[in-house]
Amino acid sequence: MAAQVQEIPTKPFDGQKPGTSGLRKRVKVFQQEHYTENFIQAIFDSIAVQGSTLVIGGDGRYFSPETVQTILKIGSANGVSKFIVGKDAILSTPAASNIIRKYKATGGILLTASHNPGGPNADFGIKYNVSNGGPAPENVTNQIYEKTKTIKSYKILEAPPVDLSKIGEFTYGPTKVSIIDSVADYITLLESIFDFPLIKKFLDEHRSDFRVLFDGLHGVTGPYARALLVENFGLPESSIQNCVPSPDFGGGHPDPNLTYAHSLVEVVEKENIAFGAASDGDGDRNMIYGKGAFVTPSDSVAIIAHWADTIPYFKKGGVKGLARSMPTSKAIDLVAKKKGLEIFEVPTGWKFFGNLMDAGRLSICGEESFGTGSDHIREKDGIWAVVAWLNILAAANRDSPNKLIGINDLLNEFYSIYGRSFFSRYDYEEVPSEGANALVAHLNDALKSGSLNNTVHTSASTSTKYTVSGLYDFEYKDPIDHSVSKNQGQVITFSDGSRVVFRLSGTGSQGATVRMYVERYLGPEAGAAALSEPAADGLKSLIEVALEISKLKEFLGRDEPTVITVSLLFDTGLRIG
Repeated sequence: MAAQVQEIPTKPFDGQKPGTSGLRKRVKVFQQEHYTENFIQAIFDSIAVQGSTLVIGGDGRYFSPETVQTILKIGSANGVSKFIVGKDAILSTPAASNIIRKYKATGGILLTASHNPGGPNADFGIKYNVSNGGPAPENVTNQIYEKTKTIKSYKILEAPPVDLSKIGEFTYGPTKVSIIDSVADYITLLESIFDFPLIKKFLDEHRSDFRVLFDGLHGVTGPYARALLVENFGLPESSIQNCVPSPDFGGGHPDPNLTYAHSLVEVVEKENIAFGAASDGDGDRNMIYGKGAFVTPSDSVAIIAHWADTIPYFKKGGVKGLARSMPTSKAIDLVAKKKGLEIFEVPTGWKFFGNLMDAGRLSICGEESFGTGSDHIREKDGIWAVVAWLNILAAANRDSPNKLIGINDLLNEFYSIYGRSFFSRYDYEEVPSEGANALVAHLNDALKSGSLNNTVHTSASTSTKYTVSGLYDFEYKDPIDHSVSKNQGQVITFSDGSRVVFRLSGTGSQGATVRMYVERYLGPEAGAAALSEPAADGLKSLIEVALEISKLKEFLGRDEPTVITVSLLFDTGLRIG
């Protein structure tokens, strides 16, 4: 008997507005009757669905398997011709971007809330990516949102569920369903980018003095790390940990920073591991961390750009341009200037990089929020960044037969050439929205009145004086599509070149997150001792002044941040409260 299509009456739900990262809410919100179905129908009402090919993937978090079946039911009923689905509903965000591009799909639906916790009482998300493999632009997400506000019914196809554990070709009513190996295509892509033989040779020769440890944080990247490090590079099983994806990420917070990736930090320090790395829930973020050596994301992308000609993909195709998100430190700007490359400062959100990549003007880019990537796909890519570092270290050691080059050596060499941007980020998570908005309003008032201009502020602990040279609200005009993005973060600049940025983040599902970014630059002429000072010491006075000017503690009602991310030589992230 032919599968039957039914039309189910429904009513709109408030607040189904997707951002760049899709629609993120608590699992229990998505579990409401009709809630998930409404949003999926709104996606299909907003794209050219008839005869389309769509990719389905995700990070395997709680509520994913049943949502895949919902997508199949509604998509088939709406005219999708073919679905390409990762085995067991697992497909990292970078791997999904690659699949969309490789198989020329119409787009993809990713079930992820990125680095946020999973489980029945935690977060879930649905994100739509377009045909270039990148996040849906605002004109698409706005259209989806408009559809959610007027929806009256959704279509479903009644058919038995697809077994997502079996690789192969299947039919689902009138629709073809291809269940694929989640890992294979992505490994093939990385083999075409990096010098795998060089990396393997280096790791083989230094098994005793250059140990590697990758921590998957129970997220989606575990199977990819196993395929790379164990199966391709021949490292022992002990080189990976927490690499079995879990619906609740092992009860942890799959965010690769010094606070939440403590499982990596502890083992690296205890066992003197030279190279450690971690990725997040959906695989688009990364952290590079070795014994006594933490690499800030701002430094990481700059160092990859500096060493780009050691990576075959860039040696063959050249580097077209470099970019960073506005809050990210200006280290990569210095590399661009030295190499004569275009540099772009964009708002936070990978879609802004995607426009530049599609126009052939950008090759390597990064965000301070542990996101690094290139134009090989249209998402940030955690595993790519890890292999880039291994490629660079292998190349550096090929040219250093008598001394083992490690993470600290690369950092110190970089600082000796370009100087150092001391950088730290303070995250205040799940704060009351009223307080967060009051903080923004306070800074906006100072911007309009000019009341902070040329004012002098003194650090209580060090007596260091800072003179405010300006305050502005970052605005970006896209050089490709000429769209304008306003209110992207408030920036206070100081006469010595330091700056502080304040941003409201929309990546959580509950309350507001306020992020404060602090940056102070020191030139290479300062010397090795000054350049290797712990960031917490180098930034202490500026942080005190930033908190005083912004009245942050008063508005947010918090004495301490939830997470502190600091830079190398040597600091630790703190979890407070």
